[in-house]
Amino acid sequence: MGKIVSLVYLSLDGVMEKPTWTGPYFSAEHAKFAYGQLFSSDALLLGRVTYEGMAAAWPHMEESDGDFAVRMNTLPKYVVSTTLETAEWNNTTVVRGDLAAEILELKARYAGDILIYASGVLVNSLIELGLLDELKLWLHPVIVGCGKRLFRAGIDSTSWRLATTAAFSSGTMILDYRPHPPRPGLSDSVPSS
Repeated sequence: MGKIVSLVYLSLDGVMEKPTWTGPYFSAEHAKFAYGQLFSSDALLLGRVTYEGMAAAWPHMEESDGDFAVRMNTLPKYVVSTTLETAEWNNTTVVRGDLAAEILELKARYAGDILIYASGVLVNSLIELGLLDELKLWLHPVIVGCGKRLFRAGIDSTSWRLATTAAFSSGTMILDYRPHPPRPGLSDSVPSS
């Protein structure tokens, strides 16, 4: 059964919106980690806003970004939306029905990770449904000051445990959290960092 894995760029003050502020912290270490995440995944799951931004950019990036962009463009993609009529990006399916049932079906369909980039509204919904298996926060050493935060006000309280960390020479850290206590079907083992 696949796992739903969320990757979110965050500033020290919790901002995730328009992460152009990550540019100075991007490095070969960052690229290698991102490459490993994408290539260990079987599918992408995105919210509508993130999907629209990625769909506008990635199809034109294969020449500049090589096999990373090819992988991004060829993976099966699922976009959760009640308003999107069609999905033009290669291999994309619009998910409209009961979110919990659709996500459980996706998890049963794939053995590897189902990767979510950004998509804060979707991540909040999956946390509330108990369907997010990993939350990987890419914490950047910058205070942005304003912008959309990952967690909306009023989200139900949940507990998470730190499973692994990765630190880059740029000062960026990846904090890999798992639900705690673990949900049935998830391993409670914590890989070494």
